[in-house]
Amino acid sequence: MKVCIIGAGSSGITAAKTLKENGIAFDCFEKGSNMGGNWRYNNDNGMSSAYRSLHINTNRLIMAYSDYPMPDHYPMFPHHSHIIQYFEDYVDHFGVRPHIQFNTEVLDVTRNADNTYRVKTSKGETDYRAVLVCNGHHWNARFPEPAFAGSFTGEVLHSHYYREPEQIYKKDLLVVGIGNSAVDIACEAARQCTQNKVVISTRSGAYIVPNWIWSIPFDSLASSMMAKLPLRLQRVFLKVALWLARGNQEDYGVPQPKRPPLSEHPTLSQDLLNLCGRGLIKFKPNIKELRGKTVTFEDGTAQDFDQIVYATGYKVTFPFLKEQIFQVEDSNDFGLYKKVVHPNWPNLFFVALIQPLGAIMPLAEVQSKWIARLLNGTNQLPTPNEMRRDIEKDRQAMQKRYKNSPRHTLQVDFHPYKESIEKEMKRVHVVA
Repeated sequence: MKVCIIGAGSSGITAAKTLKENGIAFDCFEKGSNMGGNWRYNNDNGMSSAYRSLHINTNRLIMAYSDYPMPDHYPMFPHHSHIIQYFEDYVDHFGVRPHIQFNTEVLDVTRNADNTYRVKTSKGETDYRAVLVCNGHHWNARFPEPAFAGSFTGEVLHSHYYREPEQIYKKDLLVVGIGNSAVDIACEAARQCTQNKVVISTRSGAYIVPNWIWSIPFDSLASSMMAKLPLRLQRVFLKVALWLARGNQEDYGVPQPKRPPLSEHPTLSQDLLNLCGRGLIKFKPNIKELRGKTVTFEDGTAQDFDQIVYATGYKVTFPFLKEQIFQVEDSNDFGLYKKVVHPNWPNLFFVALIQPLGAIMPLAEVQSKWIARLLNGTNQLPTPNEMRRDIEKDRQAMQKRYKNSPRHTLQVDFHPYKESIEKEMKRVHVVA
C-alpha cells in the first residue's frame, strides 16, 4: 500500500522528495493547481496569506533545504517570488512534480481497523498504509476570542486576506497584534500614507529583532553552540546583541515586553523602529471597547479609525480529520510526540506543525527523514506510554518558559528541536 501526503507546500514537497528517494510509494494531493502553499501569491487553493511585498524573515542560508541551497544571486532575505522559483526548481531537480496530483482536495481521512487509512478526495477513495499531514497552519484566520465589546462600523480585515497596499491606502489604520505580519502591514501603511495615522494595539508587546547586525543576518547568530547555553545566558546574549544593534526600543516609542527575551516569539523588522522614531507608527494597549469608528483602549484613551486589521494569528485545523483525534479547545495543544506522532493514532504523521525560533523548512525536511525511516522499519517509536510521558514533559517545559497562548504551544527552538529528531533517527529497530 502507498503512503498519502496531504499538501504540496514547503513541507509537502520535501516529504514527497524524501519518500521518493527512500523508495516509498506515495500519492501527494494538492488542492490548488500548483505547488508552493503559503508562499504562492494568490494561490488558487485559497489558503495562502502571502502579500505582494512579502519577503522571508529568515535568511536564505538558514531557510534552504540541506541538499539544495538557494542561489547565490538571491538577496539574503528573498522576495516571495524568489521562494516560489526555488520551490519550482527543487521539485523539478528531484523529480517530484510528476508525483503530485494537483486540483485534488482531500475531503476525509478515516482510520481503518488495521491502522491503515481510507482517504477520500475530490476524485475518489483509496486506502493507504500511512498519512502525512502537510496542509500548513497559517490559513484559518483567528480573531480575538472573546470578541471585543461593542461593534466597529469601519472596514475590518484579517491579515490573512491582506494582499497589496491599496487595501489600506489613505485610511486611519489600527493594526491589532505585533507579530511579523502585523508589523509588515503597519510599516507598509506608514510608508504609503504619511498623512494618515497608523496605530498598533498590543496586549504585551514583543522584542523587535532587526534582520541585520554588523552586516550579519541576525538569525545567523543563533548557532547550535549558542542553543546549548543555559536559557539565562541565552537571554543575556540576546539582550546585549539587541542593545548593540538598536539600543532601547522604548526610545523609539515601541513598548518593551514585561517578560524576558525568549519567553515569546520575537518580531523581526528592520523598519519598525525607524518609522516609530519618525512618529509614523504609534502604539496603544489592548482594545477595551468598539463604538462605531471609535476605539477605546485599556489606558482610557479613544481614537477614531477607518479600518482595523486583525493580525491575530490562525486556528490550526484539519477539516479532513472528522474523527475526534484532538481535544485542543482552541489551545493548539495537540499532544504529539516530537510534534509529529500521535501516540493513539499509528501511521498518522504531522509535518511542520511547529512554530520555530528559526526557519521551518529544514525542520520539515528532518521530520520527513525520520518519518521515512519509521515507515521503512529502520527506526522505531517508543511505547505509547513513553511517548505520552515525553509529551507531558515537553508541555510543562513550554508552560514554564512561554506565556499561555495558542501560538506558543507549537513553539520550538531550531537547533535543540532538530537535534531531538536526529536523536530519534538513532533509535534503530532491532529485530528479535
